[in-house]
Amino acid sequence: MVQSRGARGLQLAGSQEALSFSASQLFTNCDFFPSEFSIVVTLKIPRLTNMRNEYIFSLVEESSDRLLIGLRLSQEKLHFLFHGPTGRKRITFRAVQLADNQWHTLVVAVTGRYATLTVDCGLALELVSEQPFPSDLCTINSRFYVGSRRRWKGLFSGLLRQLVLLPGSDATSRVCPSSDPRLSTLSVPQVLLTMPLPGNHLAPLYPYEAEVRVTLGTQPPCATAEQGQLWFDTLQKGLFLCDGLVWIPLLREKQRLDYVEDYQDLYTTSETFDVEVFHIPAQGLFAATANRATKPGSGIYKWVDGEFQLYQNITTYEARAWRHFTVGNKMFLAVANFKGQPGKEWEESVIYRWSDRKLKFLPYQTLVTHCAQDWEAFTIQEEHFLALANHRQGDNHNIDSVIYRWNPGTKLFEVNQTIETSGAYDWEFFSVGPYHFLVVANTLDGTSTNINSTIYIWLGGIFRPFQYIKTVGATDWEMFQIGNRYFLAVANGQMLSEKGPSVYNINSTIYELNIMTQTFIKFQDILTNSAVDWEFFSVGEEKFLVVANSHDGSSFSLNSVMYRWQGYEGFVPVHRLLTIGCTDWEYFNTTEGSFLVYSSATSSLSKVFKLTTY
Repeated sequence: MVQSRGARGLQLAGSQEALSFSASQLFTNCDFFPSEFSIVVTLKIPRLTNMRNEYIFSLVEESSDRLLIGLRLSQEKLHFLFHGPTGRKRITFRAVQLADNQWHTLVVAVTGRYATLTVDCGLALELVSEQPFPSDLCTINSRFYVGSRRRWKGLFSGLLRQLVLLPGSDATSRVCPSSDPRLSTLSVPQVLLTMPLPGNHLAPLYPYEAEVRVTLGTQPPCATAEQGQLWFDTLQKGLFLCDGLVWIPLLREKQRLDYVEDYQDLYTTSETFDVEVFHIPAQGLFAATANRATKPGSGIYKWVDGEFQLYQNITTYEARAWRHFTVGNKMFLAVANFKGQPGKEWEESVIYRWSDRKLKFLPYQTLVTHCAQDWEAFTIQEEHFLALANHRQGDNHNIDSVIYRWNPGTKLFEVNQTIETSGAYDWEFFSVGPYHFLVVANTLDGTSTNINSTIYIWLGGIFRPFQYIKTVGATDWEMFQIGNRYFLAVANGQMLSEKGPSVYNINSTIYELNIMTQTFIKFQDILTNSAVDWEFFSVGEEKFLVVANSHDGSSFSLNSVMYRWQGYEGFVPVHRLLTIGCTDWEYFNTTEGSFLVYSSATSSLSKVFKLTTY
């Protein structure tokens, strides 16, 4: 028994047989199902992305397992099934929005060829079937199953409060009008009508408010629908309450970074430009490395017994970046290949899909690219996009980068927009309130690295220029939020010099969004050494930025620096980590603790560091 949103329902558990009874218990004087009847149901279904064929109830012939009657839910559809003279028939009510975490009362009325659905005392939807409901449907040796179809597959996952079979015509007039249409009552068990009793009781009579989320991953959403819910973060040992906007900490173990420990030497097949860390449900934590060498290619590593172990090799062509993303329940990895296959005049980047059957990534879609440097995956209004950074075509750096959109019909990514870029190196997507932004790191226009990088805003189905920011060989943007303040950090790589060598020891800059002027303004300059990447992360209540310093003009072996947020002082250096040709940092959590991994573009040795806290 679960109390939710001021009403109680039953959450079904146990075997199908335990939730069933013989039809003879219901049909005591007549063995035939009524030719006219209504079904009244009050239920609550959580927000599900992949709900398929969940049964509210069914009537099954015991000897043959033949379905005689069934009321079934699928994504935005309600199906009434029955066994007619020529086999199973189905009446489908479409565009029925029930999986919204709200209570709903449905009345399904069947008379001959007509079936009517009324939801929450609203307008009735009437459908006409090619074949009328049989007047002689025999129920001898059949059995009712509540919340299933006598199988484990198709179990009802929501809450049931009311389930009534009423012989005769449409029962809508019996429950409507109602002061609370979502909870209209015809026949609800008394125990579900009783609310918790006031007074001093040693223990509640029944379980109460059971919608508590427990997660080992990222925090669940917190909006109006989740207001009042509790979330226990088992990883950081904290209890939080949703106030309808944000998670408010009630109890939290305070963590502070003590020191950074050299944890694992990650040997890769060749130099590595990028690391992508991601989770696969029921499989665990993985890391994809973008390697220079074609054979054996780039590696997929799995976290096993507290360290990364090689899991799969994928042939790539000087891979520069990986991006993991999901579309519905499908999981993908996209690789940005900088070079083309031998004998081909163009480069191709590939999207791989995770196979639940083979438990590895398989090629899914190939796209023509031009010295691809980066992929960025994002979602806007439930539409899925991929942004590709094309670096150059031949010697021409001023070429188009591409925004692809997922086509649900073809199940492929298709061009949605092209944007002219100059030696594009990185895309970063972020949202501020209802507004969506995409910022590109432009590195080189063919003659100079002292050029504009552009922030775009989503308007009218495409990205339009929002602000131009002068950068110096930009290689990365990192967006992060501290409280109600929004920041963008750019990694500046190098300044080309017409008279002499390039300058690698230059400032990278952190910008802050000024709400009044609606622009990003300079917040802090930090001296870096050919910076290639920024990574923002939190340890307890402390905020950190770590930079990937790759080259100082004479050596690739130098310190990458970790900075801590000090409020008015901005970010101050707290740790220096010796790295060799560092090109990327990734932060991740496991049950063993918090970690950082970096990739090396000059060595086949990358490293994992553990963040020790106190």
